[in-house]
Amino acid sequence: MSNAANNAAQAGIGLGSAIAVAISWSLHKSILWAAIQGFFGWFYVIYYAFTRPGGLSG
Repeated sequence: MSNAANNAAQAGIGLGSAIAVAISWSLHKSILWAAIQGFFGWFYVIYYAFTRPGGLSG
């Protein structure tokens, strides 16, 4: 693992948080919302997938 990836993992930045921040930023363009939804991580990603047309529910 690279040094940057290792530092990110130690800081608690997970894949779920990164995806949640990316989704939030693309929708709201707000750092505050990105931080809040990044905190919830996978919960927000799953919520987004179920509530959007063409998501997990088809």
